[in-house]
Amino acid sequence: MKKEIPITPKIKIGIVGGTGYTGAELLRILVRHPHSTLAVITSRAEAGLPVAQLFPHLRGQIDLQFTAPDDNALSDCDVVFFATPNGTAMQSAPQLLDRGVRVIDLAADFRLKDPAVWAQWYGMPHACPDVLAEAVYGLPELNRAAIRQARLIANPGCYPTAVTLGFLPLLEAQVIDPNWLIADAKSGASGAGRKAETGLLLAEIGESFKAYAVTGHRHAPEIAQTLGQLGSGAVGLTFVPHLLPMIRGIEATLYARLTDDNCDLEQLFAKRYATETFVDFMPNGQPDTRSVRGSNMCRVAVARQGTSSVVIVQSVIDNLVKGAAGQAVQNMNLMFDWDETLGLDALALLP
Repeated sequence: MKKEIPITPKIKIGIVGGTGYTGAELLRILVRHPHSTLAVITSRAEAGLPVAQLFPHLRGQIDLQFTAPDDNALSDCDVVFFATPNGTAMQSAPQLLDRGVRVIDLAADFRLKDPAVWAQWYGMPHACPDVLAEAVYGLPELNRAAIRQARLIANPGCYPTAVTLGFLPLLEAQVIDPNWLIADAKSGASGAGRKAETGLLLAEIGESFKAYAVTGHRHAPEIAQTLGQLGSGAVGLTFVPHLLPMIRGIEATLYARLTDDNCDLEQLFAKRYATETFVDFMPNGQPDTRSVRGSNMCRVAVARQGTSSVVIVQSVIDNLVKGAAGQAVQNMNLMFDWDETLGLDALALLP
C-alpha cells in the first residue's frame, strides 16, 4: 500500500513596499517557496501596475498587480513582510497583530528596544513602544528558539548581521575585551536602497571608495545592543561603514583584543557554527563577497598576525539576502516550524 505524504497547506503572504531591492529579493525567493502563496503586494506609487512589468525577471512567475496599502487586505494574510522605509511598519503592525497576522519588518522599527534610543537615531517618536517590547530580533543563529514562538520579528540590518556573526563566538566564549571592538565594514551600493540619488550614480561611485557616517551610523546602536547581550553587558564599539563601487555584498573586517592568548580560535569558530546551515566557517580562508552573491550564506574566517593579541575576523554576506530578504524568509520558516532552508537553497553566482 502506497504511503500517503502529508501535504503542508500554503500560507498567504503580503508584502508591503514591494518595489525596492529588498522587496524584489523577497519576491524572487517567495515565488519558489513550496509553502507560500503571494496574495498582496503593495506600492502607493505603482498601484495597478503588474508586478512582472516592473520586474521582468519575474515574468511567468507572478501575475499579481501592485495595490495601494490596505490593512483589511493585509489582514487576510498569514504573514506580512514590511520592506518599507523606517517608520512605516510601526504604524500598521499593532492592527495586524491584533487580527492574528504575523509580522516581519525588514526596516529598523522594532530593532532597538529603547524607544528613546530609537527617537534619537531615527528622528521620530516610536509609534507603538508597547508592541516594541515583544519584538524578537531575527538573527536565527542567536535567537532561534524565540523566533519560533514570535508574532513579530525585527529583521536585523545588513551591517549588523555581518558584524554580529563575526564577533559572536568570541563574545560568547568571553575570550576578548568587550570594550575594544572595531568593525571596519564595506557595502555595495544596493545597501542604500532603490532610489535616484546623485551620490549613488555610477559616475559618482565608480572607481572610488569612501567611508561615510564616520561620526555615527544608525546601525551602531543596533550592533552594540546585540553584542552587549552576548558577553558582560555594554560593549565599546567603533563602527565605520564604507561604500564600495559594486552592487551587492558586505565585507566586515573585525578587530578585537584577546584576553585569552591560548584560545584555539579556529576550533572555537568551527564548533560554534558546526550546525549552522547558513554560516560557513573557512579555516585559513579568505572570504570574499563574490562567494556569497545571491545566496543566504555568511562566510567567516579568523586569524592572528604572529603573536599579536589582536584577533581579526572576516565576515561576508550578500546584503540583500542574508542581510535582508533571505534572512526574513529564514525567520518565516522558523515561525511556521518548517525547515529553515526552504526557498533558500540557491548557490552563489559565479562570476
